[in-house]
Order: sequence, then C-alpha cells, then structure tokens
Amino acid sequence: MSKLLPTRLPQAQGESVSANTFNRLVRVLELSLGAQNPDDVQHFSATELSGLQFKSGAIIFNTTVEVHQAFDGNVFRDLYKHQTYPSGVEVSSAVGAVTIEIT
Repeated sequence: MSKLLPTRLPQAQGESVSANTFNRLVRVLELSLGAQNPDDVQHFSATELSGLQFKSGAIIFNTTVEVHQAFDGNVFRDLYKHQTYPSGVEVSSAVGAVTIEIT
C-alpha cells in the first residue's frame, strides 16, 4: 500500500496559502505519486494473508491459489477462476511403409 512521503511543510495560517507552500506541496505529491506503481499488485501466500489486515477493496495476488483476489471487508474473493495453460507443444506423426523398387 502506498503512503505519501514524509514532509516538513509549514502549516497554512488563515484562509490563504503562500505560493511557496503550495509549490512545495505539489512537488511532494508529484514525488509520492511517482513512487507508486498502480500496476504493481502485491503478492501474498495464504499463510501471509492470515496475519495481515486489509481495507475493503484491496486487490492482491494470492500465490497459493494463483489468482487475483479482492477483499470485501470479511474475506478475499477470487476475481476469476484459476486456469492452467499448456507450457509446450507436442507433435507426433507417422509415415506409412515406403517401398523402393529398382528395375
């Protein structure tokens, strides 16, 4: 799960924010968002999942059952059925009897 980078931004006083504070905040957000890859789903085994807490809507890849799962607040639900794909190609063929006559 991503977190914002720790910062030491000054607190805004009153109803307006100085340009310096605003620009620093925007830069911190840029750096924080750049540090998070939303396409990188965390991987956990079933054993690891039992000791962790997740927020509703969290999506993980369960390495034990090899499927992506979403947490509904109570349990993880499979997002699809696991499928095994063939890992190679097998070909077999045969040729009938060949006869050669020399006359």
